[in-house]
Amino acid sequence: MTERNVRGGELATCSTDPTTGFERDGCCGTHPGDRGRHELCAVMTEAFLTFSKRRGNDLVTPRPSMGFPGLEPGDRWCLCLGRWIEALEATRQERLPETTVPPVVLEATNEAVLDSVELATLETHAYDD
Repeated sequence: MTERNVRGGELATCSTDPTTGFERDGCCGTHPGDRGRHELCAVMTEAFLTFSKRRGNDLVTPRPSMGFPGLEPGDRWCLCLGRWIEALEATRQERLPETTVPPVVLEATNEAVLDSVELATLETHAYDD
């Protein structure tokens, strides 16, 4: 069964350079073993990478033993849904820059995230190629 994106179409590949996804297949699919819910395809920003590191999740430092290359601004990555929501809430509560919330690639974001984030919110933060 083909997974769908938040717009109802076939789920597009998020990134193969670097290769992302819970199964490192390039897609933000759903998986029973994925407690972090790596279902949201986001484009990394400097502000988000700094925010995430400050919150205890260093996405910049490579970890070859884990198959993690380290991320740079502009990289697309299947982000943990909770971390994206945390960044969104922090921009509202702590008045952080809007770039703290990384833009979302809607075609590559799994429809499963709609149980936690409204489509209108995702569209507000949509990545514009």
